[in-house]
Amino acid sequence: MDPSTLLMPALGGALIGLAASILLLADGRVAGISGIVAGVVSGEHPEGWRFSFLAGLLGTGIVVAQLWPALFVNAIPRSPGALVATGLLVGIGTRLGNGCTAGHGVCGLSRGSTRSLVAVLVFIGTGVITATIVRTQFGGAV
Repeated sequence: MDPSTLLMPALGGALIGLAASILLLADGRVAGISGIVAGVVSGEHPEGWRFSFLAGLLGTGIVVAQLWPALFVNAIPRSPGALVATGLLVGIGTRLGNGCTAGHGVCGLSRGSTRSLVAVLVFIGTGVITATIVRTQFGGAV
């Protein structure tokens, strides 16, 4: 097994945890991406930190893609329609769940939130069920 197979996800997780901790400690804000995006899109919360946070996410992705393009190779190609449908379903799910995996999984669990624990269990359970259905009924990798 290539060491980067374990190293890169661990590094990514550590950076996500560090960013969430800095935002919480410095500004008392939870780094739930869906809430940050919703605040920008709705215009209800036009604080500058939201734009800075999102620009940092996008900017870092662009820089890493330029430095290490092999990290962005999609091993399981999907059609543009499938990607759009997936994005819409994720967006609907984050609104229904009052947050995304980052908000509940990283920030909520670390603060001991019971609501986040239930949300994460639902996210994981739904993912397992969906992956099983896709794999068994449609005969492909998830």
